[in-house]
Amino acid sequence: MQKTFKFFSSILLLLLFLLLIIIPLDSERQLLLGCVLVILTFFIGIFKGKKIQLTMILISLLCTSRYIWWRATTTLYFDSYIELILGSLLFIAELYSLAILLFGYIQTCWPLKRTIEPLPRDTTLWPTVDLFIPTYNESIDIVKDTVLAAQCIEYPKDKLKIFILDDGKREEFRQFAEGVNVGYITRPDNNHAKAGNLNHALTKTEGELICIFDCDHVATRVFLQATVGAFLVDDKLALIQTPHHFYSKDPFERNLKAAKRAPHEGSLFYGPVQQGNDNWNAAFFCGSCAVIRRRALAETNGFAVETVTEDAHTALKLQRKGWNTAFLAIPLSAGLATERLTLHINQRIRWARGMTQIFRVDNPMLGRGLSFTQRICYLNAMLHFQYGLPRATFLLSPLVFILFDLNIISSSAALIFSYALPHLITSNYVNSKLVGNYRYSFWGEIYETVMAFHLILPTLMSLISPKLGKFNVTDKGDLTDKNYFDHTAVRPLIVVALLLVLGISMALTKWAIGMYSYIDNGVIIINLMWGVYSLLIVLASIAVAKETKQLRRTTRVSAILPVTVYFSDESQIETHSVDLSMNGVRLNYPFKHNPTQEYVTQISIGVGKEKALIPIQKTWIDGAYLRMEFAHLTDNIRRDVVRVVLTRADAWLSSQHVADKPLRAFADVLQCAIGLFIIRKDKKSPNNSIILSTPNKEQQHA
Repeated sequence: MQKTFKFFSSILLLLLFLLLIIIPLDSERQLLLGCVLVILTFFIGIFKGKKIQLTMILISLLCTSRYIWWRATTTLYFDSYIELILGSLLFIAELYSLAILLFGYIQTCWPLKRTIEPLPRDTTLWPTVDLFIPTYNESIDIVKDTVLAAQCIEYPKDKLKIFILDDGKREEFRQFAEGVNVGYITRPDNNHAKAGNLNHALTKTEGELICIFDCDHVATRVFLQATVGAFLVDDKLALIQTPHHFYSKDPFERNLKAAKRAPHEGSLFYGPVQQGNDNWNAAFFCGSCAVIRRRALAETNGFAVETVTEDAHTALKLQRKGWNTAFLAIPLSAGLATERLTLHINQRIRWARGMTQIFRVDNPMLGRGLSFTQRICYLNAMLHFQYGLPRATFLLSPLVFILFDLNIISSSAALIFSYALPHLITSNYVNSKLVGNYRYSFWGEIYETVMAFHLILPTLMSLISPKLGKFNVTDKGDLTDKNYFDHTAVRPLIVVALLLVLGISMALTKWAIGMYSYIDNGVIIINLMWGVYSLLIVLASIAVAKETKQLRRTTRVSAILPVTVYFSDESQIETHSVDLSMNGVRLNYPFKHNPTQEYVTQISIGVGKEKALIPIQKTWIDGAYLRMEFAHLTDNIRRDVVRVVLTRADAWLSSQHVADKPLRAFADVLQCAIGLFIIRKDKKSPNNSIILSTPNKEQQHA
């Protein structure tokens, strides 16, 4: 009886919700309803709880659905074919946004906060692991640190085997592998790129689990102890993925001052999205920092080779076979982000093309083996990368009226305001409440605008012909000796910005001299506000192309660790580090030692057994800091440095960003737009540093 009552109650509530969506109202009543819903959303947003979140989501969907229903039933009337085409394109873009909003709510509303499954005390019960490090054309210095970090992983040595999978077939890499006693695997061809490389390695190894790290990702010592236990608890677990954390800055963080205060671009995906996927048993494989069961891969004939995103496609295949996947939201490794905007764009194009290929060749909405929510999670990921054309449409639509006097929304300004504003305010506010700690308001528009025009052609071509295109490796470790403006990366946005400036200027001029006397002032204001907002987002996106110089080959990592400094006169001082890299260190200088008559020979850094004794080739005082450059490091010493600097269990655990404040986020976007017009001068090295004596080669050797 109770179940019957709940069923009919749900039906009635659904009918009431649909009635609220379709009931027509004039502009005044709709504006009143919208204001009530917005105020209600703001009020209940003060409180916390799952029911509160669900209520806010329902209000947001109600406002958005009313807007879309109103658009579909009353505004799609056009006077010409060009208005029909452009107006329909805008409405399709809005339908796309509604789908992404709905799927996003489903995906992120119930995040699963998975915890570490401890391994049994008896290490004989621990499974064997083959750790793969695929590489193709990357620098050996990058690969070295990944390999040496893998050797620091705390796992029984007889149960862990490390392999360099060198598709570049380089003698230098083979010699390094032999020198540090790790496996080295090549193959006669390079078919299917990374996926083919991994599949070939599967035939040469036999570990129960496969752990994969891209060659620029370094693992912490506890990586396997934190992930492997899940496979012993769940015999149907095929994959456990961990976040891709980056210890170097991406182009947004390097080139936009305000971006340093905002969460990293990938924080949203490696936070609420993947945790939400995990709740629906739809966590994605992301190509690195993951552990996979070999027995599961045997059922899918290894890693997927049909698309250029072998990772997500492999997870989809595993789940079609009935295997489970998991996501552990603890940063247990760290890698290098793309340094330059052009590289960032190329990487995202590959992702977009690959997800579009999956949509064509293995559509998650078709075929067997997936639950409804799993299908929604995969579909949302694939649809997300189709944002290029909708984003371009939203940016350019105000120009249709401003430049050409075409009407693509057949409605009065009052109705547009009364229906659109509640939709925009509630959807943005609810998203801020749900994922604001991982993605600040308005920043998603900057990330998408930078990429929009670059994605349109690749995604459309992949929809038409999925086999077009090839896998491309994202370069890491690039250097540049000066600041410069990468105009080629944002050329389409420059054109859009010029068109928007022209259009806004023309509209204001026409309005001032009375040429718009036959048009409702509200319509003019809406298009001007839309154009100004689009211009702001475009200018902030163009500012990302103001590349800052990058002279450091290795990235500094903030770390406060005890350090002992040894001088040539056999004296020493105790201090602590401020930050470190694989080439040097910056120390707090206590000013209790006069180093002018002697030089630093070496330093000891770390605690207890986890210490590294590092030779020093150059030392100088810079204000309150003592800076040092390391001498040549042997592989053994370099491993010690990697252990101290990069593999600490807590190396990448950082406090969560403060909650999103939309007004502050908007001010940051405005700052980015203004910053585009500020000429940035190259910073010269400080000339007030005191260079200390440096040991000569014989002294270094001694």
